[in-house]
Amino acid sequence: MTMTAEEQSSEGQHTIPMEGDDITLKRDGGVLKLVKREGTGTELPMTGDKVFVHYVGTLLDGSHFDSSRGRGEKFSFELGKGQVIKAWDVGVATMKVGELCQLICKPEYAYGSAGSPPKIPPNATLVFEVELFEFRGEDITEEEDGGIIRRIITKGQGYSKPNEGATVDVTVVGTYEGLVFDERELKYEVGDGEGLGLPVGVEKAIMAMEQEEEALFNIKPKYGFGNAGNAKYNIPGGATLQYKIKLTAFEKAKDSWEMNTVEKLEQSNIVKDKGTQYFKEGKYKQASVQYKRIVSWLENESGLSEEDEKNAKALRLAAQLNLAMCFLKLQEASQALESCNKALELDACNEKALFRRGEALFGMKEFDRARDDFQQVVQLYPANKAAKTQVSHCQKRIKEQHEKDKRIYANMFQKFADRDSKKEAENVKSEGKASGEDGMEVENGEKEVASEEKA
Repeated sequence: MTMTAEEQSSEGQHTIPMEGDDITLKRDGGVLKLVKREGTGTELPMTGDKVFVHYVGTLLDGSHFDSSRGRGEKFSFELGKGQVIKAWDVGVATMKVGELCQLICKPEYAYGSAGSPPKIPPNATLVFEVELFEFRGEDITEEEDGGIIRRIITKGQGYSKPNEGATVDVTVVGTYEGLVFDERELKYEVGDGEGLGLPVGVEKAIMAMEQEEEALFNIKPKYGFGNAGNAKYNIPGGATLQYKIKLTAFEKAKDSWEMNTVEKLEQSNIVKDKGTQYFKEGKYKQASVQYKRIVSWLENESGLSEEDEKNAKALRLAAQLNLAMCFLKLQEASQALESCNKALELDACNEKALFRRGEALFGMKEFDRARDDFQQVVQLYPANKAAKTQVSHCQKRIKEQHEKDKRIYANMFQKFADRDSKKEAENVKSEGKASGEDGMEVENGEKEVASEEKA
């Protein structure tokens, strides 16, 4: 609806006309919008987008109470997240980039009966002039590296989100350069996505969603199919993907605090077998997800019976050893080292932990430390021929490193010697040149005298 009459109050006529289109869902006149300058394009900001605006806020009598322009800095907020008054979430969602508009906001869409002392009195109707400069999607990555950007089409219900191991019902539509390459309805367990041909970014996206949410996700190569691409879908390496995902329903996996010891031990055995199956299939990332769940469930358990403590320790040890193996396969040596160290905290002389730590250190080019681990394996487990072979490999690399260092230092010392010789020669030359110039001056002087005498 459009209102053009000026609002009256007990204080008399207001100076700002109450005009504009009612843009509230309820059509209750709570937010009136008057476009002063049209924006460009057709796209509007979505829930969760970060928007950048300038605004000037006034009361109905025309008195200013706030202005971003006065501060000389644009104001930004995440749309639809309740970070600003309700009128702004309603009004800015209708704006295009470059648009300038006036929003007249009733108290129930602003600061209500409380107001915002001292500048905004109770039950105040507010007027904002708002200009939209830019909006961008929400970065949902932990690193905030822009790798997964979300734009919400339909806001979800509630606040709960799927966790690792949750069973989800989703519809996914993957596109690359405008062409659909994957369109499916799936019901699966979060963590199993790689086996279904879903990139890691899709699972991260799903874990950020609420039930019944539908959203668009822009996924960079790091979270997509990487530099390798995907031959099945004809996706080249380094491709940025777009996915439209709808989370129809989900059932969260039990968190650690929701399970008793018996349940944790039972579930740990189940996911251990699942991880082992993934490992045999060469799906090392998926396998590592399962082993990490065991660690999260059992690493802080206390007050267990002797039997349960024994079983929990065995499962934790197996999980750390298997994690180390997954990380070695994935060429993530530093993480493999960390898992081996945790395994050795549980069993200081564990053969596999020592051997795999040696492999991790070898991969990190710390050959001295790697040799020490392999030698310890040989001392504790003389039948381990692989460890003996690895000791030889380490000795060879250490020798190569020493020879390389010798060459580097020899060249370095030679360079220093050449530099000093050159510098000394330059000094001698400089001294000689200075002496010659003095002689020339004397000689010239003598010639001049002789010439005078002759004249």
